[in-house]
Amino acid sequence: MTAILCTLLLLIFSKSFIGTFSLGVGINYGQIANNLPSPSRVSILLGSLNISRVKLYDADPNVLTAFANTNIEFIIGLGNEYLQKMQDPQQAQIWIQQKVQPYISQTKITCITVGNEVLGGSDPQLPFYLLPAMKAMYQALVNLGLSSQVYVTTAHSLQILKTSFPPSNGAFRDEYVQYIQPILSFHAQSNSPFLINAYPYFAYKNDPKNVPIEYLLFEPNSGTVDPNTNLKYDNMLYAQIDAVYAGMKSLGHSDVQVRISETGWPSRGDDDEPGATVGNAGIYNRNLLQRMQEGQGTPAHPSQKIDIYVFALFNENMKPGPTSERNYGLYYPDGSPVYNLGVQGYLPRMDYSSSGENGFCVFRKVKIPSKGLSYKGEAMIG
Repeated sequence: MTAILCTLLLLIFSKSFIGTFSLGVGINYGQIANNLPSPSRVSILLGSLNISRVKLYDADPNVLTAFANTNIEFIIGLGNEYLQKMQDPQQAQIWIQQKVQPYISQTKITCITVGNEVLGGSDPQLPFYLLPAMKAMYQALVNLGLSSQVYVTTAHSLQILKTSFPPSNGAFRDEYVQYIQPILSFHAQSNSPFLINAYPYFAYKNDPKNVPIEYLLFEPNSGTVDPNTNLKYDNMLYAQIDAVYAGMKSLGHSDVQVRISETGWPSRGDDDEPGATVGNAGIYNRNLLQRMQEGQGTPAHPSQKIDIYVFALFNENMKPGPTSERNYGLYYPDGSPVYNLGVQGYLPRMDYSSSGENGFCVFRKVKIPSKGLSYKGEAMIG
């Protein structure tokens, strides 16, 4: 009971410290770590930044409960390991009944991603299960009266493209067309978006001598021109988005929106990961956020506002792979920023102890170290 009271009091106090600047993007909230703050603390951290959209990689009930009545919209995920099972309509409906229905009245669940980067992944069987699982999940939402609130999609790696430049020549790999074509038809029929995980950083990592880093970081550069359209691109991310649109158009679909479900830049890497620095990560995300604030579209789709989820909220110390994989976070697990985002806001620190004075929360005002972020005052800490 005391813990619940603390959380309520912190939520009340934090409303006085909401930042004046919204990030204008969604955030990926990964949890492959053993040192992350509790979901209730995270809910206040995101509230202080006016972040209104969060993407999970599962349907963690602790997170969905902690964010009840916060007006934050959630994308929840169904892991690749469940795809074969979820082809069964009955199993799909049970999943919705257990993972969505108990929370949706208080927590805004707006999307389910069925699998992540299935095409081009290590399991050659998963692509066969993907669309049937998506259809079963969608039908379960229809059966339960939730299809108008929650849409179904999946997130793809840019490895599905065989051609990405010039953007107007964008095309999907031949071996994936048999899967992508019906998936696009599903999106068109269910009015759901095509999600892409796009990381310009990988282009620099793979060829640092020939890829100008300014073009990747949204910094001033000479840009590139698509010879087919004469459209000029001053950054790689927008070129990648338009390449996906071109690939979709070549398959007969101009009726599906592309959204970026992941993009980011690592702040640290191994010796063979050039460009993975705090400085470059800060530049990439600051410039990206600025462009999102301006409501930009891509050169080929200027009226279509770009929808982006930044990867990721925290550094995750248990992710496998190279050092960069564990260092995409905007924040360290203690809530301090990895670099200056140029955001004015407050990040309440919350350290609840049940052994406090008579079992109650004790609040005190402290100065929060900014580490480059701009703050305007004090926050209440329990």
